[in-house]
Amino acid sequence: MFGSRRKPVEGALSLAYGQGGGVRNMPWRKYAVIYKSVLLENLQYVANVALGFFTYFVFIYIYIRLWGYMYRSPEELIAGYTKEQMIWYVMMTEMLCFGANANVVAGEVARDIRGGNIAYLMNKPYHYTLYILARYTGEWSVRLPIYAAFAVLIGAVLVGPLPHFRWITLPVMALCAVLGITINAVFKLCISLFSFWIEDTTPFQWIYNKLILVVGIVFPVEIFPQTLQPLLKLTPIYTVCYGPAKLVVDFRLEKCVEILAAQAVYLAVGCGLMFLIYRKGVKRLYVNGG
Repeated sequence: MFGSRRKPVEGALSLAYGQGGGVRNMPWRKYAVIYKSVLLENLQYVANVALGFFTYFVFIYIYIRLWGYMYRSPEELIAGYTKEQMIWYVMMTEMLCFGANANVVAGEVARDIRGGNIAYLMNKPYHYTLYILARYTGEWSVRLPIYAAFAVLIGAVLVGPLPHFRWITLPVMALCAVLGITINAVFKLCISLFSFWIEDTTPFQWIYNKLILVVGIVFPVEIFPQTLQPLLKLTPIYTVCYGPAKLVVDFRLEKCVEILAAQAVYLAVGCGLMFLIYRKGVKRLYVNGG
């Protein structure tokens, strides 16, 4: 998915380098150039995003029917969630999953390493992992708002308005969602970077995806036994899907601070691991002669 669109990005980056050396003097700007180039490129293919709406709608409709069956009355609470809150929670987590689609990051990195393209990319004037993240951010910046609007439309029509939702908290919710998406991409990238040592990292990606699906997307943390909840809160799952969706359906200031603090820690730890694994992998590549 990335490979066929790399040349326009590299052309834009080369042009930016030639304009008075501004990018060279401010290293972060080259990633902004990559992001902007991918963003503008994907805006030309907005219609392609609509192809995933049908699958998203089918998933949400099944969950609406499932939770409608499990709740015996609209006033009943399950793990502290009303029926409307539970359905909106699943709609938000699925929206993040479909709108962000971090699997493109995992697949691209694994293909670059196994196919040898990494030897070409790692000599470019940017850090390979940050280049991948900048491209990925440019892609989901187009998809996610469209899926968010679609999710709100489905929720308003099939479920009804979310009780006690406060629009004033929307910027914080958006920040939490962006951090969650980035953390997920960083950890999936870390798994793919093990392709320097392991031929196929797909099984590890599958395990990670299923943990996110069961613990973060389909069910909120509160639905699991009390003894497991502290353990789940110590995993990236707590910050990837649960955190952003929880703030949407039940915003509380203390919970917001707790989730944002956990996201800051996991983002720092994840980036540290990402740079470490990449550095070790590149060193191994040099030792083995590329």
